[in-house]
Amino acid sequence: MSIFEKLESEVRSYSRGWPVVFDRAQGSWIYSEDGKAYLDFFAGAGALNYGHNNPVLKKALIDYISRDGVTHGLDMFTVAKREFLETLNEVILQPRDLDYKVIFPGPGGANAVEAALKLARKVTGKESVINFTNAFHGMTLGALSVTGNSMKRGGAGIPLVHATPMPYDRYFDGTYPDFLYFERLLEDSGSGLNEPAAVIVETVQGEGGINAARLEWLQGLSELCKRHNILLILDDVQMGCGRTGPFFSFEEAGIEPDMVCLSKSIGGYGLPLALTLIRPELDVWSPGEHNGTFRGINPAFVTATEALRTYWADDELEKSTKAKGERVGAVLEEIAREYPDAQLTAKGRGLARGLEFPNGELAGKVCAAAFDRGLLMETSGPDGEVMKLLPALTTTDAEFTQGLEIITESVKAVLSH
Repeated sequence: MSIFEKLESEVRSYSRGWPVVFDRAQGSWIYSEDGKAYLDFFAGAGALNYGHNNPVLKKALIDYISRDGVTHGLDMFTVAKREFLETLNEVILQPRDLDYKVIFPGPGGANAVEAALKLARKVTGKESVINFTNAFHGMTLGALSVTGNSMKRGGAGIPLVHATPMPYDRYFDGTYPDFLYFERLLEDSGSGLNEPAAVIVETVQGEGGINAARLEWLQGLSELCKRHNILLILDDVQMGCGRTGPFFSFEEAGIEPDMVCLSKSIGGYGLPLALTLIRPELDVWSPGEHNGTFRGINPAFVTATEALRTYWADDELEKSTKAKGERVGAVLEEIAREYPDAQLTAKGRGLARGLEFPNGELAGKVCAAAFDRGLLMETSGPDGEVMKLLPALTTTDAEFTQGLEIITESVKAVLSH
């Protein structure tokens, strides 16, 4: 591993928690070069909802590459893009009665967020954006300005402006009515709050600590935005594509955001792809006003199309994800009950789950103990205090049994000392 330490920047992070060299992967398993198998409850930080090297998606990709299908096409019309847009419309948007146009902003989630922020400001003529405590929206400057984590914000090197944080759901543990502070500032001409162009929110804060907003809180936020003529941007980069059960994480709340940011698992196979969905009347761009070299990587269109056809033509995956999520949640709650003195809290929705510890040291030790036992997990939250689970949605019941046993053993090993 010396070449990594010699040449790769100190900014590398995941490799520090998992100090092995990985070589191949299939389904919910990833293998080190010496052949050791690791059960993956990380799934590329949510980019691999359908598992590693999913065979159905792999076949579509190989067939496309083998026939010399276009790989790089900027924003040109291609057969692969047409098939993706047709499938997205027929399988996802129309059945949900959603009317969105599609921006291809660049290859990553931060690109989708940057496009949404930029467009919201262009449409409204206003600069300010409201974000929430413990939010995470990406590492580029615009996305970072609406991110909460002070360590990540500190890396910007310049003031991060034109964004105002508000309390996320249960930030005050129910001691104040929802949106009391936000509404008061909006309505008080002496508050000093700049009139916002948009609000950006995650339904479940993944990096922020698996904080799942109540459906009624999301509904209240949507209504507040409508009342005050503020655009609502829903960042579904990590929680979309079925992570919480439905394709979009906001579906159960019955809301319709003005813009939706998608990336990570929208490509299906782990290939880079990002979308910003916008209400048609917001499409006020001039041609080329927002562009980039990698605005639609055609092999990702191919795997994305195949993923939508395979997993979203019916509700089987949604039902399965909810059932598996309930099982994982029940085990985490059982662990929390087993160690009352440790003050553990089970969190999450669907297959975005977490176990909160009193501090980051304990959560980190549990993840390290799990790694030693052959399971990949990461920590999240402002101090890394949450043990975070993002397994592939295609993980089998037997694999969940194995993974949950490792988690139970790892918590016991750390807390029994």
